[in-house]
Amino acid sequence: MKTIEIKKKLIEEINLSNNKDLLEELYRFLNLENETQETYKLDMEQISAVAEAREQIKKGEYLTNDDANQEIDEWLNK
Repeated sequence: MKTIEIKKKLIEEINLSNNKDLLEELYRFLNLENETQETYKLDMEQISAVAEAREQIKKGEYLTNDDANQEIDEWLNK
């Protein structure tokens, strides 16, 4: 379905609805979706940490999810 078709169908459904809660929630969702998101800026320490982590990954110095879970279980003496 093309964007214009979706818009038309949404408008039709909105016009047919008398459910105030649903309409308010849809309105809230659309406002959140349309707000401009501010890009998070990293400081130099964070940029350095990301670069270090990338290097560790390139060298294979990381744990898989399973390995990490196993270490946690060992720490918790399970």
